[in-house]
Amino acid sequence: MKVLLACEESQVVCKEFRKLGHEAYSCDILPCSGGHPEWHLQGDLFKHIYNYWDLVISFPPCTDIAVSGARWFNKKRLNGSQKRSLQFFFDVWRVSNCTENPIGILNKPDYIKKWYPDLYRVMIDLGFPFKPDQIIQPWMFGHGETKATCLWLKGLPPLIPTNIVKGRENRIWRMPPSPERGKLRSKTFPGIAQAMAEQWGKL
Repeated sequence: MKVLLACEESQVVCKEFRKLGHEAYSCDILPCSGGHPEWHLQGDLFKHIYNYWDLVISFPPCTDIAVSGARWFNKKRLNGSQKRSLQFFFDVWRVSNCTENPIGILNKPDYIKKWYPDLYRVMIDLGFPFKPDQIIQPWMFGHGETKATCLWLKGLPPLIPTNIVKGRENRIWRMPPSPERGKLRSKTFPGIAQAMAEQWGKL
């Protein structure tokens, strides 16, 4: 299977698909940190995403649209970054089988309708389901942590939990500020990556 992992510099999911023999590539504007540049397409995602792929899983940036940053929403509306991030997510969703993001304004159609009515109408016309198909947690896949993650799926079944464990630590939320904080917070948990490869790689 030929698989594109869009907006993934960590290569966590890419490597799980590679372990199973799939031709998987990560793609991001950043260089990869996963140790396999030969499997990484660095540059503009939209130069690659329209090529032929059997499966596209995307992880669009959430900095401007996640509820965890709600106290900065006014600033992000004024400088245009929130609308750009929302438009980018929507453009990626249109060509992805799975689009991942934490809980945010994508779950709040009334917010989008109020602040971005033109984009809201396009999303409605093209059938964007504001309610995700699935919300997963790391503790469903062997990690005793919380991080509610939404999955919008097209042509894929919901992920089946593989290892429900005790522990509900919110480690991601408590990460101290650092230059690498954004990368670390957005990295996919290995148990989730393995489930994606093993379950969706068989389809």
